Amino acid sequence: MGSLSTARTAGNPGVRKRSRSLAHELVESIGARIRGRLLKPGEKLPTESEIMQAFGVSRTVVREALSRLQAAQLVETRHGIGTFVMEPRAGQGFGIDPADVATAVDVMAVLELRISLETESSGLAAQRRSDAQLAEMRAALDAFEASAGGAGDAISPDFRFHLAIANATGNRYFADIMSHLGAGVIPRARINSPRIAQEDLPQYLRRVNREHEEIYSAIARGDAESARAAMRIHLTNSRERLRLAQEAVQAGAVPKKRARGVVR
Repeated sequence: MGSLSTARTAGNPGVRKRSRSLAHELVESIGARIRGRLLKPGEKLPTESEIMQAFGVSRTVVREALSRLQAAQLVETRHGIGTFVMEPRAGQGFGIDPADVATAVDVMAVLELRISLETESSGLAAQRRSDAQLAEMRAALDAFEASAGGAGDAISPDFRFHLAIANATGNRYFADIMSHLGAGVIPRARINSPRIAQEDLPQYLRRVNREHEEIYSAIARGDAESARAAMRIHLTNSRERLRLAQEAVQAGAVPKKRARGVVR
C-alpha cells in the first residue's frame, strides 16, 4: 500500500500536494501532543507502520512528517532503535506553570481564557476540519467514555479532545496556545473537584461526556454556530461546577445531597 501511494504521488501533482497536506496535518497532530505533554520527553513514538495505521496515511507521509518534526527539534531518531520525543528547548514559547495554577481562583481565570479561545476554535473547526481530524476527536471521546467508570484516567483524553479541536482550526496558533496550556488546565487536574463528588464520579464524567458529544456533533455536521454555543456551554458549566465545589470546600463539609448536586 505504501509503494502504491508513493507511485501515485510521483505521477500526479495534485496527489503530491495532498501528500504534503497530510504530512502537515500529521506534524500538527504529533507536535501538539508533544507540546501538550501527552507525549513526554524521552518517550518513544510508535513505529512508522503503527503511525500509518493510526492516521490512515502512507509511509511517505509518515516519513515526511517525522523529518519535519526532527527539523523542529521535537523528536530525534536513533537508528536501529526508534524515534523519541526530545526535551523542550529553552525559551520555546510561553507557558503556564502548573504550580501557578494552584487554586480554584487560578483555574477559573484560566477557564475564562479558554471560553474565549475555544468557543471560536470550535466554530473554525466545524468549518475547516478534515475527516482525519474528526476521527481524532472521536478517538479521544471514545477513550474518555471508556474512563467514565471512574477507574481510568479521564484527564488525558479530555485534553486530547480539546487539543484535537484546536488542531482542526487550521490555525497553528490555536493549537500552540492549547499545547502550552497543557493538560494541567483541565480543572480536575488542578482542583480535585471529583473529591467533592466522588460518590458520583461516573455520573460526573458522563455529564461532561454528553457536553463533549454536543460539541463533536456540531463540528461533525459543519455547524459553526452550534459548535461555538456547545463549547461555551461546556466550559461555562465547568466553571460553575468548579465554583460549587469551591463553595463546598470553604464550607468545610460536603453533605451527601450537596455533593450530588455539584455534578448534576
